[in-house]
Amino acid sequence: MKNKILKMLKDSEDFISGEEMSKEFHMTRAAIWKYINMLKEDGYIIESIPRKGYKIISFPDILTYEEVEEYLDTDFIGRNIYYFNSINSTNRKAKEIAFGEKEGTVLVAEQQEEGKGRLGRHWISPKGKGIWMSIILKPKVDPMKVAKITLLGAAAVYKALSNMNIKSQIKWPNDVLIDGKKICGILTEMSAELNMINYVIMGIGINVNLDESDIPEELKDKATSIKIIEDKEIDRKELFTNILNEFEKIYKDFIDRDSISEAIDICKANSALIGKDIRIIRGDEVRVGKALDINEEGHLVVEFDGGIVENIYSGEISIRGLEGYI
Repeated sequence: MKNKILKMLKDSEDFISGEEMSKEFHMTRAAIWKYINMLKEDGYIIESIPRKGYKIISFPDILTYEEVEEYLDTDFIGRNIYYFNSINSTNRKAKEIAFGEKEGTVLVAEQQEEGKGRLGRHWISPKGKGIWMSIILKPKVDPMKVAKITLLGAAAVYKALSNMNIKSQIKWPNDVLIDGKKICGILTEMSAELNMINYVIMGIGINVNLDESDIPEELKDKATSIKIIEDKEIDRKELFTNILNEFEKIYKDFIDRDSISEAIDICKANSALIGKDIRIIRGDEVRVGKALDINEEGHLVVEFDGGIVENIYSGEISIRGLEGYI
């Protein structure tokens, strides 16, 4: 009912009386007042004038479906959104509910208390300053192809930023960088049986409006936020919906035509690694080589000493530059 009252207020350019709302929703004015107060607690600024009624003055910076619906241009990605003020981890919650949810369901939180990155790393997720989300996917493909979905996510984030005139690079396979520092990480997790996928969870964490003080000292040489680089507040709703819109386009190619060619083209053309000497770290093993390409399967092509060329799978590896992060 709260969302129906919100829609009625949004659709009106003038005040709506409590009596009009009471008749529309078949409830008392006291009940209407209760829902108005709930909306105010969510951050909506609502003016109320006796004998005139209620009017929305401003909208909160939150990523609920009601706030982003008008910007969505998708068939199924993001058409069902679970919004959390605070949560331990959107990926963790997504895995708990994935079996009973439709493909394209999105979980998004203002804050994660136990945000998770690749290889078990912790992801800093301060309240109201980033986009911390997970998308539930159920592709009917061979489980061996799921690793490609990470590249689809990276390409979608790149395109969304580009739509907002923000230049970025992709650090294969799961990071998006600005000015050589990480602003986005992608964590893809899967549940499968033999040759059948139960679900895939793609977690995306983006440092949108973090301040310098939000970045831990030990990460300042590796991580930043879009706000820090651009020196201005970024519209989270615009970026959030841009990502969902762009991801659906690329994902449809993947599930309908088994194609990731557009994502590969984006990742290659805007790679932070290709042409550079890099370190490939797998546990205690460190190998040095030169990144040459990303092949049609989404693997990183690396040349090692002696001219040996290998295709590198993402898996449990980290990639670094010889002197720093890239």
